[in-house]
Amino acid sequence: MSSTAIPRPVLGPTGYVAPAESALYAGAMADLQAAFGGGLNPGPKTPQGQLATSLAALIGNINDLFLFYVSQTDPAYARGRMQDAIGRIYFLERRPAQPTVVQAVCIGLDGVTIPAGALARADDDNLYVCQQTGTIGPSGTITLPFACTTPGPIACPAGALSTIYQAIAGWDTITNPQDGVLGAAVEGRADFEIRRRQSVAHNATGHLPAVRGAVLSVDGVIDAFTVQNDTNAPQTVGGYTLAGNSIYVSVAGGEADAIARAIWTRKSPGCGTNGSTTVTVLDTASGYSPPYPAYEVRFDYARPLPVLFAVEIKNSALVPSDATQQVQAALIAAFAGEDGGPRARIGAEILASRYYDPVQALGPWARIVSLRIGASTVPAATFRGALDGTQLQVIAAGSGALAVGQTILDDVGLVLPGTRVAALATGTGGAGTYALSASNPAITSRRLYAARPDQFRVPVGIDQVPSLSAANIVVTLV
Repeated sequence: MSSTAIPRPVLGPTGYVAPAESALYAGAMADLQAAFGGGLNPGPKTPQGQLATSLAALIGNINDLFLFYVSQTDPAYARGRMQDAIGRIYFLERRPAQPTVVQAVCIGLDGVTIPAGALARADDDNLYVCQQTGTIGPSGTITLPFACTTPGPIACPAGALSTIYQAIAGWDTITNPQDGVLGAAVEGRADFEIRRRQSVAHNATGHLPAVRGAVLSVDGVIDAFTVQNDTNAPQTVGGYTLAGNSIYVSVAGGEADAIARAIWTRKSPGCGTNGSTTVTVLDTASGYSPPYPAYEVRFDYARPLPVLFAVEIKNSALVPSDATQQVQAALIAAFAGEDGGPRARIGAEILASRYYDPVQALGPWARIVSLRIGASTVPAATFRGALDGTQLQVIAAGSGALAVGQTILDDVGLVLPGTRVAALATGTGGAGTYALSASNPAITSRRLYAARPDQFRVPVGIDQVPSLSAANIVVTLV
């Protein structure tokens, strides 16, 4: 049996260990010396040196391929088909692309029913379909979820969903006071692994991961967050106050009845729920005859938290004319997890460092000088004010001071993205008037925030889902 001096890889308790290519080269050269009786010049530029280099590279490529295959058997590193295969052990299939979901205010006559399937059109001509049937109440309005008919992370800024596509008698207008929750591309590696881990707890009952796993399995749900208060007294967690002995569920996307049933089937008996959305769930699976026992389940549709970006790129002859648009598109895609990394999630801290790689991947011209973020959770100023067109009226100052360049934000998404303080008028940081960079519809007195993208990390409340608009991404060449 022939022998070789080329070292072998080792598959042992620590995993697969491949020899360095320098060791492969030395072994290949030793084999050539033995085959030709010695005396060969080992220099890399000689014929025998080049042959040894080629053999070492060939064996190294094979070792690298096997090393990659071995790593793919670990769920923490698996991707693509290998991750799909591991997922099937848990009866999971990779989710297809998910649509952007918008909470739309439908205005019309009292008693008019808007059916599931009703269509509305956004300013960019994308169609949105109503996800559940609802009836306009005495106030003349009802808020219903609409999902984009084209899946993927398609931005729908506040006020963009403004046209009724199918006429329904008594339904007069539609608008979305908040940015839509960005959809997602085909489920990426990071999100699929999170859902696989959650699926292990899915079959449990009375266990928080079981509740979250069940909610995440509901069609159309993009993200969910669950937390509990196991004390008898109210408790504030992540900026939200929970009643005693209760759980709180915050959801992005999905149909309300299906979400409520998922919560009810997995929570402990007697455990209360919290939230502004209330659904009555009927117990039809316990052998009862009508009238079935009825239970109220509460949860929240997470309110959008607009995130601000400021990116400084080193100016050079390589920078393309559409650099701003490329950077904005890359950040929005990464924000939704489209680059294969984790998407910005409910209740999770956002780090500016997460977004360096997507920008730098645009090309050698994308040399980042700085990249910082901001949001209303880290405000430069808080105050009570009203907007009308391009004027901001600060009625009562709170913390901090207003300044030119700050972005104006609110708690429910009424302020248009990209609205910044353009100039001081009668106000000089506190009460008074200020000129704005964008014209807004009249917004009555409410709590407002002024923020700058000058942070390296941004906290997200458990009742907030991060959102990102191109208007809130400022790109500067320096």
